[in-house]
Amino acid sequence: MGNDMMEAYLFEMNTLLEQVDELVLSAEKEGSFSEDEVNEIFRIMHTFKGSSAMMEFNSLMTVAHRVEDLFFIIREKSMDVIPAELRPELFNLIFQSIDFFRGEVEKIENNQPLTEDINGLLAKVNAFSDKIQPPEGGAATVETGAASTEADATDARYVSSDYPYALQVFFDEGCGMENLRAFMLLSSVREACEGVTFDCLPADVESNPDTASFIVENGFYLRFTNAEDREMAIPQIAGAGSVSSYQSLDYTAPPESEPQAAAPVAQAQPEKPAAQPAAAPQPVPTEAAPAARPQNAQPHAKESLISVNLGKLDKLMAVVGEIVITESMVTASPDLKGLKLDNFTQASRQLRALTDELQDVSMSLRMVPVSATFQKMKRIVRDMSKKLNRETVLTLIGEDTEVDKTIVDSISDPIMHIVRNSMDHGIEETAEERIAAGKDPVGKITLSARHTGSEVIIEVIDDGRGADDDAILDKAMRQGLAQPGVEYSHKDILNFLLMPGFSTNVEVTEYSGRGVGMDVVKSNVENVGGSVTITSERGKGMTTTLKIPLTMAIMDGMEVSVGNSIFTVPINNIRQIFKFTENDIVHDAVHGEMIKLTDNFYSVVRAKEFYNLQQGVEDFGEGIVLWVESGEKSYCLFVDDLIGEQQVVVKPFPSYINDYGVKNYGISGCTILGDGTISIILDVASIYAAAHAEG
Repeated sequence: MGNDMMEAYLFEMNTLLEQVDELVLSAEKEGSFSEDEVNEIFRIMHTFKGSSAMMEFNSLMTVAHRVEDLFFIIREKSMDVIPAELRPELFNLIFQSIDFFRGEVEKIENNQPLTEDINGLLAKVNAFSDKIQPPEGGAATVETGAASTEADATDARYVSSDYPYALQVFFDEGCGMENLRAFMLLSSVREACEGVTFDCLPADVESNPDTASFIVENGFYLRFTNAEDREMAIPQIAGAGSVSSYQSLDYTAPPESEPQAAAPVAQAQPEKPAAQPAAAPQPVPTEAAPAARPQNAQPHAKESLISVNLGKLDKLMAVVGEIVITESMVTASPDLKGLKLDNFTQASRQLRALTDELQDVSMSLRMVPVSATFQKMKRIVRDMSKKLNRETVLTLIGEDTEVDKTIVDSISDPIMHIVRNSMDHGIEETAEERIAAGKDPVGKITLSARHTGSEVIIEVIDDGRGADDDAILDKAMRQGLAQPGVEYSHKDILNFLLMPGFSTNVEVTEYSGRGVGMDVVKSNVENVGGSVTITSERGKGMTTTLKIPLTMAIMDGMEVSVGNSIFTVPINNIRQIFKFTENDIVHDAVHGEMIKLTDNFYSVVRAKEFYNLQQGVEDFGEGIVLWVESGEKSYCLFVDDLIGEQQVVVKPFPSYINDYGVKNYGISGCTILGDGTISIILDVASIYAAAHAEG
């Protein structure tokens, strides 16, 4: 089984699972499935079944098959067949099935064996199906699981007493060469059902191209002498790639007064409303789009999107990065110094514009909306609301905000953890407690995302109890994170929540358990160049803010020099650039050298001393000061001179260099400048941490 096929299967499954999760969440909120939602979930389950059968994941195929049967009943009889008191059970059942699929997909991704014992879940689905359609319905049941509407007399013309058990197969609309597809299907059934007697209609699909129009209109028939043989063929048809639907037809001898050709089939359901036969000429119940859509809408939608392997996009980004570097090397070549080359200057300007555009396009290919990550949080809030018996509403803002694909993957777990903490430790335990505090009895969590230039700001806001400073500080002291006798500000106390070891032994009754695992959230976000900050007001709620870079591949940087060394400071970390003299410096016993800016004092970090460089200016009047900030950390960085702004390609260090902990000393990577020299990229946040740790 090829890796490409497996990747395609996993991608399809994960995409469809997100869709169905969202559909059921929406339906649960409304208290019912709409007709379109029923059709969509039916289609998705049919796709699950067919794809899983093709990949020989039988447990997945069987569960999807049973859920498909359930939605077949709902589709035929409408949601009216399910009384209001049974609907919560239906929603829970579908969520359990989704969780089963998701768990199995994760096992496939991790090369783990699949669950074989699925009887418990099947029993629940079957029991619910029996509640809404008792098994004594006999021939009206959907035992075969064929994705079909019931057949009418038109279908029965092609079922004979010689071969009374038939399968009617329809191929994807507009797929073309239906006769050859039918022949390939026929060959696979012959191979799988060796020794079985059956025939097909039309019989000459291999040699007669004209049979394609018959198949489009009436379907392709495989006819068997007994039902057991037909059952053997179904997995081959369910797993065929171009099959959109199939149904089982049984021959029933007509009344003597009627011509045999008009014999109805045994599986026709008598409950069908009289108005329905008008729809019978549309025999494809599992088409990719609802029947109401224009016939040509689906092919266009398919052509407008393609899936691309992330590795190829990484390679594209690397090549574009090299082009950016080469373009700088050409236009800044020392050989051109002093030459007046108007044509070259004009061409190089145009090249720069095209390079910038190429860069933007290649970056946009990697950008994906955060909506998929946000939608997952709806399910978490829903499940925890029921588990903790705390009614809570999740509001999503800015779902269309786009971020680099690798960054989205990295922040999914942190966001999930923060939302769980808001549910578990933020929202009050009872509605009465909220009412007593003057709040709406229904808790509110807001998840928002917005762009600010080169960053995305993601906020998780709850209107719960907020942080208890005394409880947090008490716990921090017991765990050795805080020093007795030291005055800690509200902001300092909140920062304990982000420290490793803060919640190593949480007691369930302790409110300060809010910090469970937040240090992991912080490290995950910082790994992609972001930062985490927490703000809270007692009794009002808590806000956790993630600042995430749009992309880590290419950025705008300010080149600065210290002696012979050149450093790059990310533009988005620079607030202002100043010239100062020694007279402007304030010497503080605790924080060392400080500068007063906008009525606040900020500490000064001398790059020359911080990196123990031999060369570099000492006098403030000869150098320049960069006022920088990252998250809540703001300070001044003293360097020799500014070289200028430049787009740089971020080159990560090899792992053996990272083993020396260079990231802890404000070095996040490097870049190659136009003249071929290497510039170290500075991490503003970790310089501050390291400098103050030393101080």
